Amino acid sequence: MKKDALVAISVALLVTWLVSSASADYAGSILGNEAAIKQSIIAAEKKPLKEAGYSPYAGKNYPGQVLWGDTHLHTKLSLDARAFGATLGPEQAYRLARGEEITSSHGERIKLSRALDWLVIADHSDAMGAMDEVIKGNPELLKDPTVRDWYDRLARGGDSQLQATMEIIETFAGVSGDTVPAVLTGDAFVMSVWERYLETADAFNDPGNFSAIIGYEWTSTEGGNNLHRNVIYRGGSNQAKQMLPYTAAASFNPEDLWKWMARYEDKSGGQVLALAHNGNVSNGIMFPEINPETGKPLTKDYVSSRSRWEPLYEITQIKGDSESHPLLSPNDEFAGYDTLWDKGNLGPVPKEDDMLQYEYAREALKNGLKIESTLGVNPYKFGVVGSTDSHTGMSTAEEENFFGKHSGKEPHSGRWEQIVGDFDTVKYYGWEQVGAGYAAVWATENTREAIWDAMKRKEVYATTGPRIILRFFGGWDFTEDDARLRDPGLIGYSKGVPMGGDLGRVSGQKTPTFLVAALKDPYSGNLDRIQVVKGWLDKNGDTHEHVYDVVWSDTETRQPDKEGKLPPVGNTVNVEEASWSNTIGDSELITVWKDPDFDRDQKAFYYARVLEIPTPRWTAYDAKRFGDTMDKNVPMTTDERAYSSPIWYTP
Repeated sequence: MKKDALVAISVALLVTWLVSSASADYAGSILGNEAAIKQSIIAAEKKPLKEAGYSPYAGKNYPGQVLWGDTHLHTKLSLDARAFGATLGPEQAYRLARGEEITSSHGERIKLSRALDWLVIADHSDAMGAMDEVIKGNPELLKDPTVRDWYDRLARGGDSQLQATMEIIETFAGVSGDTVPAVLTGDAFVMSVWERYLETADAFNDPGNFSAIIGYEWTSTEGGNNLHRNVIYRGGSNQAKQMLPYTAAASFNPEDLWKWMARYEDKSGGQVLALAHNGNVSNGIMFPEINPETGKPLTKDYVSSRSRWEPLYEITQIKGDSESHPLLSPNDEFAGYDTLWDKGNLGPVPKEDDMLQYEYAREALKNGLKIESTLGVNPYKFGVVGSTDSHTGMSTAEEENFFGKHSGKEPHSGRWEQIVGDFDTVKYYGWEQVGAGYAAVWATENTREAIWDAMKRKEVYATTGPRIILRFFGGWDFTEDDARLRDPGLIGYSKGVPMGGDLGRVSGQKTPTFLVAALKDPYSGNLDRIQVVKGWLDKNGDTHEHVYDVVWSDTETRQPDKEGKLPPVGNTVNVEEASWSNTIGDSELITVWKDPDFDRDQKAFYYARVLEIPTPRWTAYDAKRFGDTMDKNVPMTTDERAYSSPIWYTP
């Protein structure tokens, strides 16, 4: 074996051992000291080959498997889900997620194409389980006249049910000005529901096979502005049951949620993190520069707390994508993937263009660099996941198996034109639902703890539904030869940092290099291209962005034009048959890319975006199966995609 090859293998083994033994923060510094590690190995090279080891996989403890899940599923325990007609509880949700066939709320048999590896049932903490009892006719609850009125209108079904449901949502969101009936929020009642939820989660948690991760959704919607967060627990029920979930009834302010999280950790000894909800109906306050509670610029305490408690952001889900928007990224031809819920908030306030920059991930990442230069901490240094936000008890993100936002939009003829949500001046229609998304986690094993740890260190990524395998590493010494290895992780962890990591300044004039690889979902479309999205802060304090096509399919027939624009991959979709062929695109793409515009004095971030070839959208499947004729403005094809968590460069 050649000397250089032996050193490389030994470095990989030693680094992965060090990483597995170190804290997440210290591991990043270990990975940046590859040269020092090499020297240590060379100094000890007199040992026989037999002692050094032959297999490059022996002792491999770095995250070697991607685990698929959903951080954001609602069951009948959520007040709005039950009001919309969901009858499935946590038990049925877990059974479907782990691969079993179940019956939906409307009597349809359903099974996922493939089981998920883990699931967070994140029911709303406010009045958790109460609506199920109301609809059952719990006599104690029906003594309240408001609850009785809701019960009667929900029982009538149709428009009466829809209007009652919207009234319930607006009452709990603080939009209507009405007071939430106290009988629905009592501690004793909520604790009984919470304990049953925890018992079910523990019963379905099967370490090594399926992880039932505990969580809930804190549902701040003051004035209709959606600031929801999903709180995710690392441990089990013994810790989680020590405190009731925090509610929006207690406070609409995220800073109060973070304080609750600190109290929980102090009391229980457990750990929690918060995942910021898709922000495209927040009307400009999900990623603020001015604190909406005080009307003043963000403080060091705010940005430090947000950075501490919120390592993740939900970049895609049923309400649409929130990576970027065409008005924010006019030079990005792929910005605005199904950004159909950009009309307003969840109340009566329509959207204004200047709100958009505080709702979408890319702009938040850019603004985070700016805030960090002033306050010393980046509050928007987050990794990204996709999830469904389904309110059906069914985690369905595949176009051909899409069961809608809520049970009223389970598959049936005409659902495309029916109203999903009616918020006074803003209406959202069935066809504006998006068949998305899933969360992918690079973990060492399928356990609650290992998955949570991956979320905390941001080694996660999002897809709009397909199970695309994506690796993204940043470093200073990747070469073209590294893209020829069959296990990008083996070289990636030894020479760089994974998605979610940090690159610090190095001596000399080196330029950062990135190893990026994607493998298609065997059930979905071929790959069109991989792009790297870069954002940076210049010396004047202004932010910028650029999207680079770094590797693409069909290179024999596709090359960039004189302006550097890559031609479209083509389209094989037969809309009438809801079918396509993988005669274009590639099954895998991998490359090493070097930033051609690097400035060592500028803060920057980089993330990978993988695009599939066009495939049929769920609306095309509905048109085929039900014979529906849809309006011309209804999209019938989709460009599914994956987004990595960023890698940051800090001078």
